[in-house]
Amino acid sequence: MIQSGQKKMRIAVVGLGGIGNNHSKCYLKNPNVELVAVCDLLKDRAEAAAKAYSVPAFLSVADLLAADLKLDGASVCTAGKENGGDHYEPTMQLLRAGVPVLGEKPISNELAKAREMVACAKELNVRYGVNLNHRFTPAAKRAKEWVAAGRLGEMNIINMMMWINNPNETSPHFHIRALHPHSFDVMRFFGGDVEAVHAFFKRGHQRQCWSNVHVNLLFKNGVIGHLTGSYDAGGGASHHWGLERCEIVGHDARIIIGNACESLEFQPRRTSEAERYDYLGNMKAWNETFQTRIDAWVDDLIKQTPCDQVNAKGEDALKAQHIIEAAIESWEKRSVVTL
Repeated sequence: MIQSGQKKMRIAVVGLGGIGNNHSKCYLKNPNVELVAVCDLLKDRAEAAAKAYSVPAFLSVADLLAADLKLDGASVCTAGKENGGDHYEPTMQLLRAGVPVLGEKPISNELAKAREMVACAKELNVRYGVNLNHRFTPAAKRAKEWVAAGRLGEMNIINMMMWINNPNETSPHFHIRALHPHSFDVMRFFGGDVEAVHAFFKRGHQRQCWSNVHVNLLFKNGVIGHLTGSYDAGGGASHHWGLERCEIVGHDARIIIGNACESLEFQPRRTSEAERYDYLGNMKAWNETFQTRIDAWVDDLIKQTPCDQVNAKGEDALKAQHIIEAAIESWEKRSVVTL
């Protein structure tokens, strides 16, 4: 809640597709935020959002910045090739103007551009976060606390599964680049940095893109991990958007997170005294994670969190992208790739 004398964070949203409108609605629900502008290259999108949220519309970031709205932050929700092709230019414009940015994932599917964005934020000491929202669920936070408290004992394995039904065929590697920044960020959230990557890909029935993937990871701390990902294996009626499962296995116990936020289990290795929690924090579905992630970003702005301590910062997204590109290289070269 707003403390006495606390000014609201003045926020703009750039890119008003479905995700940009989602960000906008989340900002409107946060009592510490004043949504002050929207921006999109497409005039109809910009004007529709301006009307919906009663804010001015701009057709370029340059015009947005020229309006001198005293921005405290901005979301960059542009899309482009593989959902990450258009993030670079607006992000760099905003960072160079000193405006903190919450970008959408993937940070960029061109590693050179992703590195430049992260380096720019670091050099200018501007906060830069990415919407890696799966780590912001109450279930993931509780699991992280259990790991930190040593309840697992020595960690051995992290297994991740993320399946959704998606017919998208826009490029050969759309699946891994558009979906699995989330998967690898969740795995890194629990396991830390990755040392080596080995991957196998398969095209689904009558597919042009590599719509199924297995990726093996060796973490720097010796933990081993595995991702099963697919655009051809989503859930049925009970899980229309997909299936997600994260399993963290230690010497003494294992933790299982079901569908990002729906369930959390703690299973001791040597007893049957398991713990199970359903819908922690009353979070019922994945789409609710946008609000918790946006709220965490706003908190970082209000508290002036040091740039290198922002939760799900640009560097985290860059590291996830390095894993993705290493997986592609591994498949193409039929080899293990060291990061």
